[in-house]
Order: sequence, then C-alpha cells, then structure tokens
Amino acid sequence: MARIPKETIDQIIHLADIVEVVGDFVSLKKKGQNMWACCPFHHEKSPSFSVAPSKGLYKCFGCGKAGGVVQFIMDIEGSSYVEALKYLAKKYGIEIQEEEKTPEQQLAQNEKDSQFIVSNWAKDHYHKLLLENEEGQSIGLSYLRQRGLNQHTIQTFELGYSLDAWDDLLKAAQKEGFQAKYLEKTGLTIIREDEQGKDSGRRYDRFRGRVMFPIHNVSGRVIGFGARTLKANDKTAKYLNSPESEIYHKSDVLYGLFQARQAIRSEEVCYLVEGYLDVLSLYQGGIKNVVASSGTSLTESQIRLIGRYSENVTVLYDGDAAGIRASLRGIDMLLEGGLNVRVVLFPDGDDPDSYIRKVGDQRFKEHLDSASQDFISFKTSVVAKEAAQDPVKKAEAIRDVLQSIAKVPDPIKRQVFLQQTSGAFGIDEQVLITEYNKLVKNATQKAPGAGSSGGAGGGGSKGSSAWSNGQPAAPPRVPAPAMSPEEEAEMAMYGATPDDFAAPGGDTTTAPDDDMEPVPDLVQVCEREIVRLLVLYAAQPLSEDIAVAQYIFAQLEETPLRTPIFADLMHLCREEMNEGRWPEVRQFIQHSRADIRAVVSDLATEKYDLSPNWSTHQIYVPRELDQLQQACDNAILRLNKVNVQRELSVQLDALRHPMDELTMLETLGTIKLLKEMDNRLGELLGTVIPRGAM
Repeated sequence: MARIPKETIDQIIHLADIVEVVGDFVSLKKKGQNMWACCPFHHEKSPSFSVAPSKGLYKCFGCGKAGGVVQFIMDIEGSSYVEALKYLAKKYGIEIQEEEKTPEQQLAQNEKDSQFIVSNWAKDHYHKLLLENEEGQSIGLSYLRQRGLNQHTIQTFELGYSLDAWDDLLKAAQKEGFQAKYLEKTGLTIIREDEQGKDSGRRYDRFRGRVMFPIHNVSGRVIGFGARTLKANDKTAKYLNSPESEIYHKSDVLYGLFQARQAIRSEEVCYLVEGYLDVLSLYQGGIKNVVASSGTSLTESQIRLIGRYSENVTVLYDGDAAGIRASLRGIDMLLEGGLNVRVVLFPDGDDPDSYIRKVGDQRFKEHLDSASQDFISFKTSVVAKEAAQDPVKKAEAIRDVLQSIAKVPDPIKRQVFLQQTSGAFGIDEQVLITEYNKLVKNATQKAPGAGSSGGAGGGGSKGSSAWSNGQPAAPPRVPAPAMSPEEEAEMAMYGATPDDFAAPGGDTTTAPDDDMEPVPDLVQVCEREIVRLLVLYAAQPLSEDIAVAQYIFAQLEETPLRTPIFADLMHLCREEMNEGRWPEVRQFIQHSRADIRAVVSDLATEKYDLSPNWSTHQIYVPRELDQLQQACDNAILRLNKVNVQRELSVQLDALRHPMDELTMLETLGTIKLLKEMDNRLGELLGTVIPRGAM
C-alpha cells in the first residue's frame, strides 16, 4: 500500500468539498442547514441521504451509510482508503509525493507497479491487433461480431487478440524497452526449459491465436487476461487464464465488476454468470449489473466482493442438470455470506449468452423476472425431483436442503424456508424442525470451541431449551437484567428501554462472536455520550478559562472508558490536545481506521433540523450548544453512576460466596459506601428524591 504523507492527506481533506464531491454523483438540494438527495446506495422515493457541509460528512438515514468525503469515494467507487485519497488528489490537482520507503519496500512497490504497467501495455497491444491487424480483424474481430458484440462493447471491455505466433508480444515488449522479468512475472511469457527442466534461455508468448479478455480490478487496472482459442481442432484448453501473480489472484476477482459496480448499486442486485461472453452479451443487452466467476468455483473473497455492492445476488444457470448440481455448494456459500440468493434457469442447451441472442433483450429481461425463484425453493425442487421414488434418497435430499437452510442468517427466512420445504416434500413441518435442530446441534458440537457459542444457522449449544421448543434452533433471547427505576429513567433519557440491553443469545457474560454486533449496555451508552460531547464540542468554552475537552478530561482523569472504540477516540482526542490542536469532527471522519470513521459519522449526524418556523413565531427553543455545561455535567454524573452501580453489583455478588468474617465486614462497608455514592449521584441527576424533600 502506498504511504501518503500526513501533510498531503490533510491538504486533500482540507480542499475536498464534500458537497462538490458528492454532487458529482447525486443531485443535492438544500433543506435547512444540510443538503439532501435520494441515496446513491439504495433505491428510495423520498430523500433520506443528507450532507452536512459544516461537518464535512454524509449520512443516509435509510441504509445507514455515513462518513466523510474520503469514505464517500470508498463507498461509491468500491475503492481502498489510499485509492480514494488519490482520486480526490487528482480531482483537486494535488500532487502526491509518497514518503520515502526502505529499499525493500521501494523494490516491492516498483515490482508491482511494473507489473501493472506491462499488463496495461499488453492490453493496448492486443486491442490494437484486434482492430488494426489483418489477422486480428479477420479472425478475432470476425469471431466477436459473429457472437453479436458491437464496437461499443468491445471498447468498453477493451477486448483484444493475440497473434498466432510464438513471440509477437515478446518482440513488441522488447522493442518498447520492457524488461523480460515483468513479462514472466505476469505470465505473459513463458520460460522454455530444456530436457533437464532447466532454463534454456528462450522465451515464448503464453497467449497465441486467441481472443483476449482483459481482467480488471475494481479500480479499473488490468491485472490479468482470459483468452479463448479459435482453432476448432486445437488440443490446448479452450480457455486459458493468466497465472497467479503479485497483482492477480483469481479468487479475489470477478470478471466485469469494474464495469458493473455502479449498476449493481443502483439496481440493488448482482447477476452472477459463469463466462466472459455471458457478461458481454448481457451488458450489451442493457443488463449492466452482471459479473462472472470465470468458470472457477466461488470463493469467500468473491462473495465478500459482491456484498460490498449489494446483498442481493441472482445466479443465472444454463439448463444442464449436472452443472446445476455441481454448483449448489457455491450457492450455499452465498447464503452463508449473508446474501439473498435467487436463481434463474434457462432452457436445456442454452446459457445466458445464447439465450439472449436467441430471444432478444426484452424477452430475456422478461424471463429474468418470470423465472426467478429463491434458492431454497430451487434447490428443493431439484433434489426432490431426483429422489422422488426412493425413500432413502428422499431423506438424504431433505437433509441436504436443511443444511442449506442452516446457512441462512435471518431466523424469519429460515422459518419460511422450512415451511416451503415441508410443502415441497410433503412432510410434517415439526418433523423438519426437529431434524433441522439436530443438524445444527451436531454442527455446533463438531465446531472448534463447541459449547460456548452458536453454530451453523445461528443455533446455540448451551442448554437444551433451544432444541425442544418446537422452533428452528436460533440463539434464545436472554431477558434484560433487572434494573432499578432510576436506571430505566436514565436509559429513557437516551431513548432506550431495558429490552435494548437484552443479549441476543447465550449468557450475558459470554463475549459476542466477531461477526455479531456487541451487546450494548448502560455503560456503553454513557461512554458514547461522553465521547459525543468531546468530539462535537471540544473547543467550545464553558467559561472564560476552560473548554469542553479540558473539562471532560479533568473530570474523568481517573475514569478509563471500558468500550474499546470509545477509549480509542478518547486517546486520539488527548493526542490532538497534546499536539496543541482541538479534536475536530472533520479530522476523525477521514481517519484511516474504518471503525473510527463510522462511529464519528454516527455521533455527528442528526436526522432533523430545527424548523425556522420557531423563530418566525418568536418561539425560543434552547439548543444543546446553549446548555453545554449542563450536558457535560449530566453525562459525567451518569457515567460515574453506572460505574458505581456496576461495582456495587460486583460486591453484592461477592457476598454470595464463602468468605471470612473480616472480609465480609470490609465488603459490607464497601457496599454501604457505594450505595451512599449511588444515592448522591441520583440526587444530583434528579433521578432520586432527596430524603426530607417530601
């Protein structure tokens, strides 16, 4: 990854106007203090996408996307943090001088850059041969025209042709001054070995007499090639791909994603096909949100890549039954990745490319709508048909479908799929649920660390109630811990209820899985409020000689925050102040850490502006800015109170265990002191009525 100096990053962030940048992609209209538009990340009829110029951030209150100007480019372009910075630098004419690297780092960067450069040059060379060379035109271009591709599609995907010669590319590259080692590293040329398997010193082109399909990464850089032979009796493989290299990892790439990514976002669905020509024909037919796995089995990286652009994927199958059966495992992986999966089947003998050429664009789109079905229904029909007359095979087929249902993270969807499967196989739903629960429990027990967390399909393994309640296994909801009226009153101040703090599964002391949201508690809510005030109002004066940040740090000097992300933000704020700067929202929402950007964006966004009608009618509505001292005091008092209550709970729990008399007396004394502190803090907050006040 390129290292951009902090001064350059600061300059980019300072010059990049979020209204101007976002306005390149959506039409913004002013309403109140902010700008609004329909969200570019999901379909909506009324605008819920807000841009706050004063804070330099955006927030969609529909889908939850939020961040600063760098995050917006990352979201809209699907690029990395560094790539987004380079995009903005180019837009605003800022020259990026990368920091000096160690010789090893510089060599590694130069190696990768050289491979990108030679791959791009090869793409241009092949493309020129296709359009201008006699062999390229008569064989390569003729083939593409025969497949129905027009000039615009050929240009958009930068298709090419490699001459049927041993060293055409090698000679052209040498003439241009490219080093042979970069041709070898990218797999464009192959080392010829002698009979002993040693380097003979001779080289030859990997791709000869083939139509060339450049493979782009999400930023549009060429990283490899797919190539199709046009010789009818050729003994070599019909399709040949670039080998793995420093810049090309086939498991991380989807063909056509660079061209399709914006359409996938706007259409909110990704069509997944198998081959290059499927992508090209559908794209030309107006279905631009299409990508291909290029004949390889789906990988977790590819699934995550799709998920960056849409949670909906529709797999387009040809009518070959054997091919369908072989691909079912890949779709199970899509389900496990949390994607909503649908399937479209084509008549036997047709694939997406041949079918759209046969029936035309409009009828093809109509077929996509009419033939689309959810994957579980599709799989059920496939395996039920195969096992219709064989009871043993039918039982295996049912378990096969249940295994797929267990991959679905959403419990409501799992319930619906079980009902559908029950009808399809003609078997009692309760029997299916019982069998499903057995499968999930077995998978949980076999998994590493079984017995402490949920397993396949979200099933819990702790206790037996999850398996005997007549429902599909899922993490049972743990009731919220008992709370005092004072605690509930405090939570209500933040718009929360005790139910918001119930654990979604397992016991409340078990750490959540990495892929689950952490269970919120009252301490986390209070710490969030402290950090919110600190981030938003750090430099605001509370009196002549103290600002919000100084006051909060002074009051909480001996009170570390327990929530990691909030503790990190406090540390960053302290670092800024140690450097003589006030912490600023604009700086944090451009931070290199995604979790920092996300949290600060959430802290800084408000869905509603104060209507100007209030002032028109001379009605004064106090703003938070006018009551900062009270807001800071209340936030600090609440945090202290929940910390006291947490310690009180620890001490009360200790009394349940055997202890000597002296320790018991000390514990009781501590409990008494903590209760007095708790009552005093409650009085200061107004949640406890002082004695004698009634």
